[in-house]
Amino acid sequence: MINLAKEKNVMPVQDPQLRIHNFKEVALGYTLEQAQEEAERCLDCKHKPCVNGCPVGIDIPKFIEHIIEGQIEKAYQVISESSLLPSVCGRVCPQETQCEALCVRANKGEAVAIGNLERFVADYHFEHFSNNSIKIQSNHIKIAVIGSGPAGLTAANDLSKLGYEVDIYEALHTPGGVLTYGIPAFRLPKDIVLREVEMLKAQGVKILTNVIIGQTIYIDELFEMGYKAIFLGTGAGLPKFLGIPGEMLNGVYSANEFLTRINLMKAYEKTSQTPIQIASRVAVIGGGNVALDAARCAKRLGAKEVYIIYRRSMKELPARLEEVHHAIEEGIIFKMQMNAKEIIGNTLGFVEKIRCVDMILGEPDESGRARPIEDSNSSQIIEVDSVIMAIGTTPNPLIIQSNPDINATRQGCIITLNEFGETSKEMVYAGGDVVTGSATVILAMGAGKKAAKAINLQIKALNS
Repeated sequence: MINLAKEKNVMPVQDPQLRIHNFKEVALGYTLEQAQEEAERCLDCKHKPCVNGCPVGIDIPKFIEHIIEGQIEKAYQVISESSLLPSVCGRVCPQETQCEALCVRANKGEAVAIGNLERFVADYHFEHFSNNSIKIQSNHIKIAVIGSGPAGLTAANDLSKLGYEVDIYEALHTPGGVLTYGIPAFRLPKDIVLREVEMLKAQGVKILTNVIIGQTIYIDELFEMGYKAIFLGTGAGLPKFLGIPGEMLNGVYSANEFLTRINLMKAYEKTSQTPIQIASRVAVIGGGNVALDAARCAKRLGAKEVYIIYRRSMKELPARLEEVHHAIEEGIIFKMQMNAKEIIGNTLGFVEKIRCVDMILGEPDESGRARPIEDSNSSQIIEVDSVIMAIGTTPNPLIIQSNPDINATRQGCIITLNEFGETSKEMVYAGGDVVTGSATVILAMGAGKKAAKAINLQIKALNS
């Protein structure tokens, strides 16, 4: 029976006044009854427009149908045919601009809450069913995957299921890439990332941590070790800065450093060996999900006032609407159409204030958003004792510097020859943020799937 409600079933959340004092997950998830009620809003369209919006091609109407029937494990199996990380994607993917954007229900109301349903199915599976490792017959062909973020994990999963012996090389001491060090636990609990990684290891994939490709070991050495193909999924971890005066003052962080120290090193715990200075007033420069993550973390660390400073209006803010809504509930202050020009310090070299100018929105730029134009006659001073730069990232140049035969853009992104991630170096493929620059988890996963398929076809062609 179709549920004709125009609005989504609202997911329960932690009370804002409680959650700003902890790092526990904000969204609490659907109950079975809530999930089935939301699933009944699906019209089961024959042409399945939502599937076209999913970068990994999940059969969305099919898994939703199983939810309605109460067959939650069947729904999980449908999702798992296309996605390695349903618990993750259900939480952090921008469904509102992908699958839900094409949902027919969105024409006269809100789209079906596809992301919330995916999360429910995955969590239900892990709560009620044990994961039996897949018995895979090895073809004894070795493949190396560099980076254990969403692109690398997905490529490793697909290649492993095809019989390849896959080794993942990770630079940090904990696998998961941006899922582990970039996204706060209140959006993505780390035990969820760990259980997805453990599933992959049970499947036979080996993960070697503390290995930096281009320093600890080189790509050509991996080929000498017997690997027949290499997939580069190293992400984009090099932070950008504005280049304004005062960026070297004490109390200025890149969002990468700030979030890594919180998410990976647990800087919020009293026993942490890498604590972060507890600031009273924090300015976060940027308007994406990373900026909001940093701002909300700063609030949880004890900051009394946290500002988001963004050059455009709320309409152009690139962060997810859900995260913006949660940030507003938590008291984050949005300073729109404003840009930082100078960070001012005290005599001891610590941040004391930030000078900003107003921005006027002009004609659309190449991104389609209104171009921000500086109002040179304006000037505002905001008193802060910490500044976090969250204006984007680029790939670490180490791999390109150590492999000049891999072509890259001036920004350091690896150039691929086709949609399958083939690079200018034979049998080396790449995908995810190392190719596109900072993007989404699900797009990186899609790139990993395409590269795995191409690697398999190429190896078969060489062996035929």
